[in-house]
Amino acid sequence: MSQPAFSFEMFPPKSADGAEKVLDAARTLAELGPQFISVTYGAGGSSKDRTLGVVRALSEEDAAPAAGHITCAGASRAEVDGVLRDYWAAGVRRIVALRGDPEGGMGAQYSPHEEGYPYASDLIAGAKKIADFDISVGCYPETHPDARGLQDELETLKHKLDAGADRAITQFFFEPEIFLRYRDAAADFGIDKPIVPGIMLQSNYQGLTKIARLCGAFVPFKVMRAYETCGEERSARDRATVEIAASICERLKREGVEAFHFYTMNRSALASALCQGLGLCKDRRAA
Repeated sequence: MSQPAFSFEMFPPKSADGAEKVLDAARTLAELGPQFISVTYGAGGSSKDRTLGVVRALSEEDAAPAAGHITCAGASRAEVDGVLRDYWAAGVRRIVALRGDPEGGMGAQYSPHEEGYPYASDLIAGAKKIADFDISVGCYPETHPDARGLQDELETLKHKLDAGADRAITQFFFEPEIFLRYRDAAADFGIDKPIVPGIMLQSNYQGLTKIARLCGAFVPFKVMRAYETCGEERSARDRATVEIAASICERLKREGVEAFHFYTMNRSALASALCQGLGLCKDRRAA
């Protein structure tokens, strides 16, 4: 039985001075043989140049396939199309297409830009007109905060996949059964494209719970307890993070999951330890 494939998500440097540090982390991850390394994109394109810089460098170095994030919130079609063309010109053939957070941040009321793509499905259709991108999209196994329920969540996902997306990557979760139920519900709904579980590697518990509250992800007591036991010792929190993620992945592997997407928080050492512990990169590195 072959090992699952895997991919990584990183965020761009906060300033031009941090670019080399982010690239070094990306190069470390590239050695593990991922399907791709994606780089996030700030609200309204606020990190556009820094995101493009990282994915362009990865593409030029041929370190690993790079995927640039793209959002439509707070931007005109012309602005979004310009970024898509810049990606393609830089040799980037993969994108992660998302609606993006409202201008007020995650949790605020969303309103489409007057001259923009209204939603992710519109963005995907527009991207496909520009070039034949491989497109990943997001989905929420605990339902998007704006969704009226699971039916609404699945309808939105199907619209995005029907518009031309190749796969969906989930928001993070901590109970494997949450993903498995969502995967089964999607299949019953007629969705037949891959749904890849997103696995979080955030060892800062306060930061983790803040994100979880905003996106509606449930943090079980066992996870809270694991971090409480670690106290302020960073190495202990890192070990707990890897152990929690590994436990989720091992359960999902037994259920036939064929790919994972790791939210690395730019912690290449954590991501490497997890992949090596799971045996995901052994053959690739040997090759």
